Amino acid sequence: MKISKIQLGTVQFGLNYGIANTGGKPAYEKARDIVRAAFEGGINCFDTAAIYGDSEEVLGRIIEELKLSGKVHIISKVPPVSERNFAGREAADFIRESVKTSLRRLRLDYLSVVLFHREEDVKYLPVLRQLEAQGLIENCGVSLDTVQYCDEVLTQKAKFVQLPYNILDKRFDRFLPEAEKQNINIFTRSLYLQGLLLMSEENIAETLRKIIPARRTLARLAADAGMAMPELCVRFVLSNPAITSILTGVDNAEQLEKNLQLFKKGPLPPALYQAVKAAVPPLEEKLIRPCLWKI
Repeated sequence: MKISKIQLGTVQFGLNYGIANTGGKPAYEKARDIVRAAFEGGINCFDTAAIYGDSEEVLGRIIEELKLSGKVHIISKVPPVSERNFAGREAADFIRESVKTSLRRLRLDYLSVVLFHREEDVKYLPVLRQLEAQGLIENCGVSLDTVQYCDEVLTQKAKFVQLPYNILDKRFDRFLPEAEKQNINIFTRSLYLQGLLLMSEENIAETLRKIIPARRTLARLAADAGMAMPELCVRFVLSNPAITSILTGVDNAEQLEKNLQLFKKGPLPPALYQAVKAAVPPLEEKLIRPCLWKI
């Protein structure tokens, strides 16, 4: 399957998402305009999940109205499994029913990729592989949030992995070369760290203000190279050869068009890429993992 270098996240179609999102969940017509602009701009992959409010239903309706079925790849995710303390075959039954429910909501016959939403559920990959054999999904994998399960991902030979990666987050630097060796498709999220990398300093919560020195260092590097921070952020991630596709969400079609223009600029010059990597020290997880933010 050929996936575009940029994929559109649709969590905001079903939820108010992101600390920099001041507009809230977009109206249906605006969401449809975003999807249309994405497809016309060369994006053929859309990411959603069962726990993103009604994102699957909204995306499914849009795909049907725009007649995009068969022309785009849809990624969805199984809700958390391990935390439910299932016994016997209950976990497998839950996973199968979750996928079938997602298909109904999305108005599709099959899903291009299904991921486990929680990394601890990687142990259930054999269940998703059974659904591959049945033709309900084409590929499967897991969404990671920490490095704790990286070794198991390699052992399980998962072929699709989504993980957080951006100009400040170095946690997966050891894993990515190993994933590339195993031909694992890597989808990255958190390109702008939910907007924290781009929002004005005065709007940064007190608990996250330790991020500011690193941001200022990067802003100086960007300015010296004649670019703004959004461009540096995008082109830095594009520079990593292990990454298959970069997930980004937008609030409107105009924002999407700006992202598309940034992606067209391609990777950073090698010297600048190395300078950026060297400029930022490892940061505390409470600063770079949104689930740990206290705001």
